[in-house]
Amino acid sequence: MSDEKNTREERLQELGSGLSRSEKGTIYTLTIIGQIEGHQIAPENVKTTKYEHVIPLLATIEESEDIDGLLLLLNTVGGDIEAGLAISELIAGMKKPTVSLVLGGGHSIGIPLAVSAKKSMIAPTASMMIHPVRMSGVVVGAPATYHYFQQIQEQITDFVTQNSKISKKQFSSYMMATGQIATDVGTIVYGKEAVESGLIDQLGSLHDALGELHKMIRTNREKG
Repeated sequence: MSDEKNTREERLQELGSGLSRSEKGTIYTLTIIGQIEGHQIAPENVKTTKYEHVIPLLATIEESEDIDGLLLLLNTVGGDIEAGLAISELIAGMKKPTVSLVLGGGHSIGIPLAVSAKKSMIAPTASMMIHPVRMSGVVVGAPATYHYFQQIQEQITDFVTQNSKISKKQFSSYMMATGQIATDVGTIVYGKEAVESGLIDQLGSLHDALGELHKMIRTNREKG
């Protein structure tokens, strides 16, 4: 049994950042960096987070009796919409304590990932780019394509507003703003504004994120 436990922990550490243990609890730190890779393989020179690695990893964390909480560290430019939403839904559905911390950037589909945790934090200098759904490659110019884009956009908006305190009106306003981003539609918000708008719960550092996670773990233990 001990060998099996060690093998499981080694596998967890290979796929992510690793485990940290203390008397306050065992925390798994998962980093979402670079581009979130979905069905299409990104170029070799692009740093990616692969959804086929993260999805089973999250299931293992949720089921593990040895892990008390999840710390999610984000510095991402966004990426595959379906992959990002799939990961976000999994995190939002976890019973274990989860805290996210946006460092550097949590752009595009990184926004649902940031708000999917039970408590979201952002560094004062970090930024988040909110913009409409975009798709690269050949796009069929038909009403059905436009309708599909609208549906995906609504799904993202619904998820973000259901998992944060920002209003649908405010989020849509950020998404469709003009004159904020060169040659594009959307808005870039930084740490303080992200909190004031209700998108993120609070400003924070690594120390704050760990402190909040330990508090959640302690509450869970007291509940038995």
